[in-house]
Amino acid sequence: MAETAESSQQGTVQHKIRLGRNYWKLWTASVVSNLGDGVAIIVYPWLASSVTRSALLVALIAVAQRIPWLIFTLPAGVITDRVDRRKIMTSAAVFRTVLTLVVAGIVFVNQGTLPSPGDVGTGVVGDLNTTMYLTLLISALLFGFAEVLYDNASQTILPAIVAPEGLEKANGRLWGAEMVMNQFVGPPLGSVLVGVAFALPFFFDAGTFAIAAALIFALSGAFTVGPPQREDDTGERPGFWAEIKEGVKWLWEHPLLRPMAIILGLLNGLLAVAFATMVLFAQDVLHLAPTLFAVLMMAGASGGVLGSVLAPKISKRIGSGTSLHLTLLVMPLVTLVVGLASHWLLVWAMFFIAAFAGVLWNVITVSLRQTIIPDYLLGRVNSVYRLFAWGTMPIALGLGGLIVTGSEAAGVDRVMALRLPYFVAASALFVVFLWAMPRLTTEKIETARAAGIAAKEEQTT
Repeated sequence: MAETAESSQQGTVQHKIRLGRNYWKLWTASVVSNLGDGVAIIVYPWLASSVTRSALLVALIAVAQRIPWLIFTLPAGVITDRVDRRKIMTSAAVFRTVLTLVVAGIVFVNQGTLPSPGDVGTGVVGDLNTTMYLTLLISALLFGFAEVLYDNASQTILPAIVAPEGLEKANGRLWGAEMVMNQFVGPPLGSVLVGVAFALPFFFDAGTFAIAAALIFALSGAFTVGPPQREDDTGERPGFWAEIKEGVKWLWEHPLLRPMAIILGLLNGLLAVAFATMVLFAQDVLHLAPTLFAVLMMAGASGGVLGSVLAPKISKRIGSGTSLHLTLLVMPLVTLVVGLASHWLLVWAMFFIAAFAGVLWNVITVSLRQTIIPDYLLGRVNSVYRLFAWGTMPIALGLGGLIVTGSEAAGVDRVMALRLPYFVAASALFVVFLWAMPRLTTEKIETARAAGIAAKEEQTT
């Protein structure tokens, strides 16, 4: 079921194969909003490090942003399956616009009390700026709730626009464009804007959210998918918690998605441990100013764009399972090298490789989920999957900050303390790789994909 009416499904098959106007509106909205996100990648951590040098306090801001993935993901899945997904995305984008404008206003009022971005890079920071820190902490939490809704709706709306055979191509183009804006164009622009004034990039970010909201609102059609008809169907939906239970049960009983979700949760959690205090690592170990920090963040875009182009070809050439194995092997190696590095160019190279591998994983697994999960369950099952994938991150980010703070308290020097999370994460990531190999094979993935396509074809006939 692609949309709410079967006649609409049948009339748009060719449209979906050709991607069509709706896809390109969604793609453009993603490009614009990710440009703002790319600016934020530089501005938010740099602002956080300007109000405190505490590794734990910096990590707590990231924790606040990820907590909604732990506590709100399952309800968001039900909302996504009940409400028009276009309206969810539009409302979330409007909310982020308003919230960013509020943050911009507070930064503008207080920027006279903040050190310059260049001073921050050299570690020149005064006492804790409580007002700015609380602003960052609260806004990170609110942004997290909006992100949960927006991202879940974004991933579940795509099968209503693109046919199953076109999903890897469509996702690859989305991921490539997002990486270019998020990590190639956005960060250097952010470093330029923050050099003018701390508040300026926040106003810019708000504008990108507003444009994205308008583009998503312009999508044509309805994007609400109802439950399938059953013999005993009364025409009424089951209760809210019953729908959550249905999504949890479907994923947990799936022989492939269950281990895949657990593996991704371990992967993301361990990477969060390593990179929780990345901005402090960049400043105190690599001695980077905002401009070079932006260049470092651009590495991910370069690798990600290449990955988005080559992912479908690599998956076809070496197999989807082998491609996922490659990602899982790359991550511990990259994390270890970053922890040992003292020059930003080596870290840049590792970020390039990691982004390439990460996009390879995403293109394969996101397209797979969109293919094998029934449309009426897509929001809920996708949210359960992402609960595993992202729910570990708040705890892991806090742990990363605690490792640095605790090791410093035990007498470890600052540089070694900032390296330790990388060594801990790399060791655990290698164990995850060994555990995952027999559970994510090409045979299992392609069998599940074929079954999913067959089930959806049967549903639409």
